[in-house]
This record gives sequence, structure tokens and C-alpha cells, in this order.
Amino acid sequence: MSLLHSFGVQPLYVVSGLLVGLLVGLTGVGGGSLMTPLLILFFGIHPSTAVGTDLLYAAVTKTVGTAVHSSAKSIEWRIVGLLAAGSVPATVIVILLLSHFGAAGPGVAKLISLTLGIALLISAVLLVFKTQIIKAATKRNPDFGLHTSAGLTIATGFIVGLLVSLSSVGAGALGTIALMFLYPRLPTLKIVGTDIAHAVPLALLAGLGHWWLGSINTTLLGSLLLGSIPGIIVGSLLARVTPEGALRPALAAVLALVGLKMLAG
Repeated sequence: MSLLHSFGVQPLYVVSGLLVGLLVGLTGVGGGSLMTPLLILFFGIHPSTAVGTDLLYAAVTKTVGTAVHSSAKSIEWRIVGLLAAGSVPATVIVILLLSHFGAAGPGVAKLISLTLGIALLISAVLLVFKTQIIKAATKRNPDFGLHTSAGLTIATGFIVGLLVSLSSVGAGALGTIALMFLYPRLPTLKIVGTDIAHAVPLALLAGLGHWWLGSINTTLLGSLLLGSIPGIIVGSLLARVTPEGALRPALAAVLALVGLKMLAG
């Protein structure tokens, strides 16, 4: 234990990274939905530092997922490009606004907590009713998705970019649902792969922006990655034999409870 501390490694952070990485691998839900609230509520990390550190954490862990999906040819790079065309300027706008108002200020901390709480509640609802929502949308408009406007995809990227840059939540559950609406005929595997691939440059750019603002804890980041990288690999392997229905309702309940806690302050 003392050897770990001598290298700046915090065992509790490593375990947290391992558990969150495991859940991300099992469910596909973005780490921000779990890690950022955990850092704020359990470890008492300042909201802007928690968001910034989690963004770089997500960029590295999802790079592993992107490599796997790329080798399986389950990424639609054209859609990734359209999403990035919206999310990149959105990220720049958020970082500049945070720089102007002060990332460590109480007003920004309150805004981050509010955005995080709302995003978590929306993620929980989408997680539970994902299948029903997609079926209803496709039934209502059977032709939707055949000629999806590039503008809608860019707009989706812009919204996701705003949410992710401010709260680190949105690239997982929200991004996946949005792509399923826009491209209902695209196989689920490609939806997931495309969303993960887009999350990497988005989280990296936003994370570097927060680094520029000084809201990154590098010691915390290293400890989280030490656990999350093996965690997401093991979780991805277990996902092949674990029933999806057994995990998502429980995860949705956790996200809803954490979201309410964030809103309650």
C-alpha cells in the first residue's frame, strides 16, 4: 500500500476506476454518468475538477473501445465526422465561457451540478425506455432515417458537445439514443461503435480545455486509469454472456438517485 502511495496512486480511486470501467464495458453507458457524480459526492472533488479529470479519463478508456470497434469495422466514420462538426465548436464555446466566468467559481460549480443532475435523470429514463422509444418513433415515421439530414446530425453533435463539455455526461446514453433516432436502420453494434468513436475526440478536446483552465487533477487521473483500463476490457468480455435486461434497470435506478442527489445539492 505504501508503495502505491509513493507513486501518488490512491487505491480507492483505482477501485472506483475499475468498477466504473467494468460497468461501462457491460452496459455501454458513458463513464461520466457514473464517475463524475462519484468524484463529487463521495470524494468531495470540486465539480469543475471532477468534470475535467473525468473527460480525459473517458478519452483514454474509450480509445480502447474505439480500437476494438474499428477492428470489427463497426464504426460509421462519416457520421462521426458530422457529429464532430457540431460538437467541436460547442466544446470551444463552453471552454471559453468557463474561462470567462471562472471554472472554479461557485456559480459555475452550481451550474455544473444542475446540468449533471438533469442529464443523469434524462439518461436514466432513456436507459429504461430505450427500446419502446425507438419502436414508437420508427412506427410513427417508417421512412425516417433513410435520408437523414446531415444538419440534424451536426445539431445533435452540438447539443451533445455542450452537455459533455459542461457535465461530462451525454456522449453515452444520450448520444446513443440520438443516433438510434437519426439512423434507426443502422445496426446497434455500429450505433455503439460510432458513438464511442465520436466520444474520444470530444472528450479529449473538452478535457484538454479543462486542463488549460487548470481544472485537472493528474494524480487522480492516473489512479482512475490504472483501474478503468482493465475494468473496461473485462466488462466488454463479460457483456457477451451477461443479459442486458439484468443490468440496465438497476443502473438506471442508480443514475436517477444520483441525479436527484445532485439537484438537491
